[in-house]
Amino acid sequence: MFGQRLRLARKKAGLSMRALADQVSPKVTAQAISKYESGKMMPSSAVLLGLGKTLSVSLDFLMGGQVEALREVEFRKHSGTSARDRARAEAIVTEEVEAYLSIEDILELALPDDPFGDLVTECIKSFAQIDKVADGLRGHWSLGLDPIPSMAGLLEDKGIRVVEADLPERFDGLACDVLCAGDRPATAVVVVSRSTGIERKRFNLAHELAHRVIRATSNPEIRLEKAIDRFAGAFLVPAEHLVEEAGAHRNGMTYHELMRLKRLYGVSAAAMLMRLGQVGILPRSTVEYAFRSYARAWRKEEPEPIRDDEGFGAFERPQRFESLVWRALGEQLISPIRAAQLLRRPLASIEREIRGPRG
Repeated sequence: MFGQRLRLARKKAGLSMRALADQVSPKVTAQAISKYESGKMMPSSAVLLGLGKTLSVSLDFLMGGQVEALREVEFRKHSGTSARDRARAEAIVTEEVEAYLSIEDILELALPDDPFGDLVTECIKSFAQIDKVADGLRGHWSLGLDPIPSMAGLLEDKGIRVVEADLPERFDGLACDVLCAGDRPATAVVVVSRSTGIERKRFNLAHELAHRVIRATSNPEIRLEKAIDRFAGAFLVPAEHLVEEAGAHRNGMTYHELMRLKRLYGVSAAAMLMRLGQVGILPRSTVEYAFRSYARAWRKEEPEPIRDDEGFGAFERPQRFESLVWRALGEQLISPIRAAQLLRRPLASIEREIRGPRG
């Protein structure tokens, strides 16, 4: 386990074994680094501290025993990502999930039930079927047709761990199954970047949810990722609700109306325009013209983006991990110092919130 973590941290830092050996203090040889990574030798405590400092990772990450591996990793990334970027993203995720699982163990939480039941679909044949699956999941979870206040909160309520992290610049997020140590079953984790806009963050979370429900397509004209995006749009913007808001058939729509709808559902302007076409409210020719003209730039730059402190922005962040840490602290299962480490906050800040206002 230590060897795997050390190798991942070194790749994240973009260092060769020799370069790491030259930078770490106290000094070690490249041969020693090789033996650490292959599991043939363990470093002394002083060298272990030096490795963590040089590689900018915690000892929890290097010595953790909760996460054995990330599998079926699916990155939400832009073009131009490097192997170092991917290694850095995996190292960040491993460290975050290690902390998450450790606090769950401390609280001895029961494993969540399967949130999907028999709604998992192995074979998608049409777009109409995708919309039906999205509507079926909303019904299974008793969500009604109203806009979802927080996709992160919804996924957390259904047993999917959501982590918000400072990922490399070109990553919006990733999803994976975490192979856990011992006899603990693999667990689903979705990671979103803190720097991603609210609209894209919500769509990414719905996209990763779709991967848990739709496994394959049998229609050669519908690629899997296209099906997944269609599900995300249908889940966030149910057709019946959209028709009530915008009307059944429109020849056109003003910019003002589009901005109102995108804020109502918490999706991007481009996704909103696409959904209006999918539902049949706007003619296909109108949507195509929009993307050739005034909406062409919307795929790269969001018009009138939702701020982090308004509307959906005030709710769209995972909160379960932080709540579990405070619960463990309140039950005196962890120390204030440990809570500060897990929450990455100053100890003085944690202590103020323990004792509350004075005088």
